[in-house]
Amino acid sequence: MSGSVLISFDKVWRSYGQGEAKVHALAGVDLAIRRGEFVAIMGPSGSGKSTAMNIIGCLDTPTAGTYSFMGIDAGRLDRNRRAMLRNLYVGFVFQGYNLLPRTTAVENVELPLIYRGVAARDRHDLAMKALAEVGLVGREHHTPAELSGGQQQRVAIARAIVTRPTLLVADEPTGNLDTARTHEIMELLTRLNTELGLTIAMVTHEADVASYAERTIRFLDGHVASDTINLEMA
Repeated sequence: MSGSVLISFDKVWRSYGQGEAKVHALAGVDLAIRRGEFVAIMGPSGSGKSTAMNIIGCLDTPTAGTYSFMGIDAGRLDRNRRAMLRNLYVGFVFQGYNLLPRTTAVENVELPLIYRGVAARDRHDLAMKALAEVGLVGREHHTPAELSGGQQQRVAIARAIVTRPTLLVADEPTGNLDTARTHEIMELLTRLNTELGLTIAMVTHEADVASYAERTIRFLDGHVASDTINLEMA
């Protein structure tokens, strides 16, 4: 059961350029995501979905309207305060795994904890726990080159959840994976959503990937074209 509203857009606009070259990537969008929801965000290129995700992840701010995160008007925060919000409450998973190539899995997962000033022993213990949660027991001391693509994405997910974020932003998390590994990663995200109560906002262009979410929001031309509940997941 999802909880209180975590994320809300109130007539959010995001515009780029000036004069005749001005483009409205988002045009007065209203939406809300509740704590504990798993939401897929879809739409063709140029629809506004990536812009919306950048705002959700506190990587960008609206040109007009209000973006609220945990009750905070995040769109009005300066860059440093938004960075603090991201570091404390948001985890990111991308299509490219973005792992340090000469660093072991456990060392990769420790990185966000280093930035937080967590003591070395505590970092190690927390990273090992996160790797166990994503099914990588026995692979903790392998470098990325010694891991499959699916295993590398599991390391990236462990790195994203090791700080116990409130929100996980996943941008095409299965884009580099084959069908079997795609389903493994989506089953993992579903389990983390359920067991940890992790709110997940995921961009994907694949309908079968979106079907793992309990809700799908489709963007078109800067607007929310549809917002539907996946009855099988609800």
